[in-house]
Amino acid sequence: MGLHGLDAAVVDAFEKDALAVRLLDEREAVALRPQAGVIRNELEFPHSEKAGDRGDVRVVQPHEARPAAAIPAALAGVIRRGCRERVGSARTAAMRLLVTGGCGFIGSNFVRFVLEHYQPEFVTNVDALTYAGNPENLAGIAERYAGRYEFHRADIADRATMSAIFAQHKYFAVINFAAESHVDRSIDSPENFIHTNVAGTDALLTLAREHGVKRFVQISTDEVYGSLGPEGRFIETSPLDPSSPYSASKAAADLLALAAHRTYGQEVVITRCSNNYGPFQFPEKLIPLMITRALRDEPLPVYGDGLNVRDWIHVDDHCRAITAALLEGKPGEVYNVGADSELRNIDVVELILETLGKPRSLIEYVTDRPGHDRRYAIDSAKLRLALGWHPIHAARDGIRETVQWYLENRAWWEPLLSR
Repeated sequence: MGLHGLDAAVVDAFEKDALAVRLLDEREAVALRPQAGVIRNELEFPHSEKAGDRGDVRVVQPHEARPAAAIPAALAGVIRRGCRERVGSARTAAMRLLVTGGCGFIGSNFVRFVLEHYQPEFVTNVDALTYAGNPENLAGIAERYAGRYEFHRADIADRATMSAIFAQHKYFAVINFAAESHVDRSIDSPENFIHTNVAGTDALLTLAREHGVKRFVQISTDEVYGSLGPEGRFIETSPLDPSSPYSASKAAADLLALAAHRTYGQEVVITRCSNNYGPFQFPEKLIPLMITRALRDEPLPVYGDGLNVRDWIHVDDHCRAITAALLEGKPGEVYNVGADSELRNIDVVELILETLGKPRSLIEYVTDRPGHDRRYAIDSAKLRLALGWHPIHAARDGIRETVQWYLENRAWWEPLLSR
């Protein structure tokens, strides 16, 4: 039988001894040794192939013995590739997840990713649908995953409304993407960032405790560390030194989350990621802004001298990292997420122009914004070593693919330009 048909007692046993079974492509199984007697003949995996080695994982028949010595190597093979295959588990099959900010760029990509690859029992998406929240980011998801997905429009700082949503299900985890995130907007209206990023996170932490939610994953940013010089990279213990109202509000949210762990024992995990790119990013951020303006032959505004450096990561790789932190992260820990892909802003802009076949004359240098951090670079060794994650997208190739996505999806981004 499939994992959705597992007996509750079997699922409970799995929960007591970590992840017990991973399914690959819904047909091939790599099993991890559970407590004695947990797996006997209760689990049957439809499988037409004979048992044998594929080199990266061991494929086994339903009742074949699983030698303990083979387990670490088999699991490492899956993780080394960044969990690229479709993966499900007894644990995720029984999970109900509350995702906040799930209509934004990273949140919507995560909702798609987790429903497709990890097949949780249920996903609730809560989003206030501010200017950057777009239901079209998840077009077709409700129909494709009928009975396993729902959407609520709500402000995460509205405790009464959010409490009613929490009460509808017994959630395993909250994954908090909800945030105001554009630095320029934070300079103009910092109060909006304090409301959502600080008060909203505090409300979610409190409600998660009150409603018995086991895990809380706080999605943060490398911007909380401030600016780097030409050398070095941020580690998880680097001092917080935010430069903008946006990054200050995210740093405050991180500290609230860590305080909830230390004070109440709440299972909080924080991820701090570098600059994301990929499909469904609102066209105010650097890469989609430059793509959409270049496609219309409009000037491409580049702050200052264009030499600010960012560590770029594809949103799919970020989603894999978040899932690893959700399932395997240690409570009270922070995990940096970066792809070791440092590029200067001007290099990114020139790559986009080259990909589109547009002239460099479209570049227009403009006055730098206040408090513009010079360089970010993330050391993600902790995440890679502790949770086995690594990125699978090369930045230049991924940016070219993103350019192609915007070329093919004008109907998605053109209506957003008037917001």
